[in-house]
Amino acid sequence: MTQTVLGIIGGSGVYDIEMDGAEWTAIASPWGAPSDEVRSGEIDGLKVVFLPRHGRGHRLSPSGINYRANIDVMKRAGVTDLVSLSACGSFREGLPPGTFVIVDQFIDRTFARDKSFFGNGCVAHVSLAEPVSPLLAGHVEAAARDAGIAVHSGGTYLAMEGPQFSSIAESKMYRAWGCDVIGMTNMPEAKLAREAEICYATVAMVTDFDSWHQDHGTVDIASILKVMQGNSANAKMLVTTLAKALPREHEACPIGSDTALEYAIITAPEARDPAMVAKLDAVAGRVLSK
Repeated sequence: MTQTVLGIIGGSGVYDIEMDGAEWTAIASPWGAPSDEVRSGEIDGLKVVFLPRHGRGHRLSPSGINYRANIDVMKRAGVTDLVSLSACGSFREGLPPGTFVIVDQFIDRTFARDKSFFGNGCVAHVSLAEPVSPLLAGHVEAAARDAGIAVHSGGTYLAMEGPQFSSIAESKMYRAWGCDVIGMTNMPEAKLAREAEICYATVAMVTDFDSWHQDHGTVDIASILKVMQGNSANAKMLVTTLAKALPREHEACPIGSDTALEYAIITAPEARDPAMVAKLDAVAGRVLSK
């Protein structure tokens, strides 16, 4: 039996959450420095591990985040279920600022980030057809509704490189593609969580209508910050509600998020680079030790 450990990665505006017995702890990673120390504690008896994606004080830009180290330290902290809290723009009239969108698909338009733990010396190919763990997403949606938060289930998240916001032409193109929200941080985070066999779900917290909306115009930072404050308060309430309701025994993922590496590593054991294997001890130790 595997005990559930809830991981929370807090995006813009979410730099801490309230827990019992919480303390900040540094966890070393062979992939470099994570965004910050992790804050571990309990909510209603459930272990919760929190990491501010941009670091306390918002020191890191979306492109400057060490996504591999972040996921690696969450794995080392024992996280089984990881919820990403992320500010985003909306491409849909029906998803106004203040709405929480539980996305189920991603389009990755980033280009300046390390996107895999694997490579030369230990090659692996992991399916990302269904990038979000449905049971976890269902629990998150239920918690949002119980907390009285405006929530929408399902949608496609367009991950852009940033740090600039979209041009009007880009915004209209992404709408035409069928995207629902846009952000800068959930890729390669979702890909790496799958490689680490951690169940993953995203709460995309809408702050604006990007630049496509005829009545909205260009993205206004002051307006975004005002909405972000409300979203941050709701996000913290969501985490507390979710932690109280989440099953204490980790549920086997129906799409195999927690066993994603079972047949994914292609490199023969005798051909694997020992240095690479050593770096993968937390992420892939379950299968590499066989």
